[in-house]
Amino acid sequence: MTTSITSARPTRATRLAHPVHPALPPRPATRGALVAAGFGAAVSGYPDHVSVTELQELVRFLEDRFACAQACTECARACALRASLADIDGPEDQQLIRRKSILCTEVCDATCRLLAEQVTQSEDTMRSQVEWCRTVCLETAHVFDLVPDSEGSAQACRDCARACTEFLARLR
Repeated sequence: MTTSITSARPTRATRLAHPVHPALPPRPATRGALVAAGFGAAVSGYPDHVSVTELQELVRFLEDRFACAQACTECARACALRASLADIDGPEDQQLIRRKSILCTEVCDATCRLLAEQVTQSEDTMRSQVEWCRTVCLETAHVFDLVPDSEGSAQACRDCARACTEFLARLR
């Protein structure tokens, strides 16, 4: 006895209507369905298309934002290390190094977190945080210049300040 097996392969329409994962909603098949589902021109505030120049500017902005966040992370690491090496009960210059290092670590960490968030930030908030970070990094670098064997930490602070300056130029 021969049993005929028919193909149970779904059609294109069936594949689009039924997602792979049952918890996900069905995928719209056409641009009209995308707009009806809330994507594209139907969403207020988002353009229907983006020019190549606008896309390049967006990519450059995101690259500068990432470079600034990365420099903040490196500076925070270097300053945290420098703070851990400073003697808590040591002379006044050691206490200054420790205080500046901790402040710079905290400001750089906060700036990195702000720049890494996915939600859009107010441009004024972002600008003031990055300017504060740049100022603190430069002040900390000057303090590190007075201490032997802290050239690497001073350079990390200057690199962070430079990345902040470049990112601020992109915001203007």
